[in-house]
Amino acid sequence: MKWWRRPLAMVLWLEWSSQANAGMPVLTLSDLARMRFQVISFFLLVLLVATWVIQRVWNGLRRDFPRLPRLSYRRALGAVTLWGLLFVLILTMISGARELMTPGAWNKQGFTYALANGPGEKGDSDSDRNDAQNNEVRREALSRLSRALWLYAQNHDGNFPTRQDAPEISDALWRLPDEVSLRYIYVPGQKRDVGPNLLVYEPGILGPDRWALFTDGTIRQMVLAQIQRVTAGLDSTSDPSVKGAARGSR
Repeated sequence: MKWWRRPLAMVLWLEWSSQANAGMPVLTLSDLARMRFQVISFFLLVLLVATWVIQRVWNGLRRDFPRLPRLSYRRALGAVTLWGLLFVLILTMISGARELMTPGAWNKQGFTYALANGPGEKGDSDSDRNDAQNNEVRREALSRLSRALWLYAQNHDGNFPTRQDAPEISDALWRLPDEVSLRYIYVPGQKRDVGPNLLVYEPGILGPDRWALFTDGTIRQMVLAQIQRVTAGLDSTSDPSVKGAARGSR
């Protein structure tokens, strides 16, 4: 019996062993150990099969080239193992040279490496960060206006201003951040904590998602379609300023 058949039979026996019946003890492996054992077994199987193929091909060439020495299975196994180690060495040198030529450009992910910033990733992340910062600035500006409106309502029996040029509220609070000539759209004639009703919202120049302030103090983002549904009923009011606010939201 050849030397490699006995270890191979033992490996197959351990791999295909199942639970014993009638309370007989049996050796089992944990999930992690079983997974590693399967990987090693598959690698050994591929190595042995590749060795057999190399041996058959080499000995087949001896028919046309009689000077070639006969290759035994043991020598073929040594040759395949040696070539495999050489390929591992070459790949390690290539990855090391790549890291030296592009320091910091590769991040390790498991057993492989990936680019730290792929094409367009850095630009996309910077753009997302800028959008988030701009969004927070817009919300904070509307929050400052809401505090001024609530202070006004506290001193006027819960009523909000009838127009934007109320002297108690600074004109700068009605202006959008970073936009000198643009102002918030205001829906007058409302009272504090009645609703929630739409009170102040951003104009359409800032995009489809707009920050809006409600009479119950909440601040949330709304899309244009939502604002149009909320302000649709304002067209029937007799207050021209309210009509102007409703038309400005479109």
